[in-house]
Amino acid sequence: MKKSTVGGLLAGLLVLVSTQQLSAGAKQEAPRAKDTLVVSVGGGITSGDYEPWGWDYGFEGMSIFHTALLKINVNVETEPDLATGFTISDDGLVYTYTLRRDVKFSDGTSLTAEDVAFTYETAKNAGGSVDLTMLKSIEVLDGDTVRFTLNKVFSPFIRTTALVGIIPKKGYGPGYSRNPVGTGPFKLKQIDVSQQLIVEPNPYYYGIKSPFKQITFLNIDEQTALATARSGQIDVVMVNPEYARETVRGMRLETIKTSDNRGFNLPVIPQTTNAAGQVVGSNVTSDPIVRRALNIGISRQEIINNALNGIGTPSWIRFEGLPWANEEPGLKDSQVDEARRILQQAGWVDGDGDGIREKNGVRCEFRITGRADDLQRYNLAVALSENARKLGINIIAESTDWPQAQRSARGIPTCIGTGSYSFYDVFTAFHSSLAGIDTVSLGNSPMYTNPAVDWYIDAMLGAKTEAEAFGFAKQAQYDGKGGPNVDLPYLWLVTIDHTYFVRDGLSLGVQRIHPHGHGMPVIQNLNEWKYQ
Repeated sequence: MKKSTVGGLLAGLLVLVSTQQLSAGAKQEAPRAKDTLVVSVGGGITSGDYEPWGWDYGFEGMSIFHTALLKINVNVETEPDLATGFTISDDGLVYTYTLRRDVKFSDGTSLTAEDVAFTYETAKNAGGSVDLTMLKSIEVLDGDTVRFTLNKVFSPFIRTTALVGIIPKKGYGPGYSRNPVGTGPFKLKQIDVSQQLIVEPNPYYYGIKSPFKQITFLNIDEQTALATARSGQIDVVMVNPEYARETVRGMRLETIKTSDNRGFNLPVIPQTTNAAGQVVGSNVTSDPIVRRALNIGISRQEIINNALNGIGTPSWIRFEGLPWANEEPGLKDSQVDEARRILQQAGWVDGDGDGIREKNGVRCEFRITGRADDLQRYNLAVALSENARKLGINIIAESTDWPQAQRSARGIPTCIGTGSYSFYDVFTAFHSSLAGIDTVSLGNSPMYTNPAVDWYIDAMLGAKTEAEAFGFAKQAQYDGKGGPNVDLPYLWLVTIDHTYFVRDGLSLGVQRIHPHGHGMPVIQNLNEWKYQ
């Protein structure tokens, strides 16, 4: 479909909306099953970047065209998918997977171990969102068996094999990204990049087959999506909380729990200048008393009410809802008097009566950013700024484009979104190897260092089982004596809910807790959607 045709489709839908608005009180149709769906879950799905390691689409296992050796179940555990099982050598360096024999790609060719090896070799060479630097070699032992040898023990590799979709060796080449062939439940029918994607069931899929003949994804803004929903022309619409109090006749609001947290990094080192001449660190947030006063003095619920229409769950940790989360020793917020007391005791006082504390000539004041293309994050920045003022801390909220926000995060805290199905995120959050002042990354952007935490994280990466790794991951957060759960290098605010308007009668199946993904994770089980 050409652009003009897509524009014509939307124009037609909006005419229908206007007609409906003029016909207020028109009789509402009863829910009825259909064999096609129209869906709006953000623009990422229409990116045309469908290689399994592509950042826009393949990360966190949200592919509808591909499946992986393992998969993540509703308990965020790994279990067999393309593989019937796997073994790990005693030294933790060799992973051997056995493939099921009934799998075909959407072009009808059979899956082989050669395809698995080709996928990982290609992904490693491509880079992208999948880190395979620990992969030393891949061997095809026979048609059904493949062996991975690592150059170091790396327990999150199990998660990697649950998130990397398999591509066909013979069917891969230039143009594959926009014309994928995979083993997943759907195959591509039509793509108009950044406008719409049309898919249909893969007839060779080995799992639950979709009852819908065709599903169309539209990339339209939320206001247009709501308008088309009200016209009855769209069946599932992702909406941000600012629209979640709207009502759409014939649709219901579904709120799905996530591990998608929002919060701000708080630089733990004093202000300095890095090799690029950029100011990093903070003379305010480097004081652990300021970080603690903020964490216990603000009201996360008030911030959620003001920024997110009250939709979301207050949270003070990064890994909320995931098996490796540790909420010890606990933290209670809204302790305004206690926050003021510890600030006063530490020498942060309001000497000039302007409502802002000072210490040794330094105002208790710093800037934060919310990305300009994400109203949620900017609203959270503003709400945090307003909420912290009662503590005598002046936080200046600014809107900044996302690349600049990331580049400046080590000097100007920015609103971070997290939520991953891999416990490798514990390393990303806290390991001191990522704490350099010259690093340009959101990984450990507070520049937090703690040798004990590094030890636990290194033990986590070297664990031989996931259960063992989860134990070390929890100790890395708090081991009964210390860790980031008491040092507080971040100010986490909320675990956001993902919200969707869904056509009455349409079931979205059993949704596993959503990772970060801007609304897209709802399609993880797209083949299980059905009318009831």
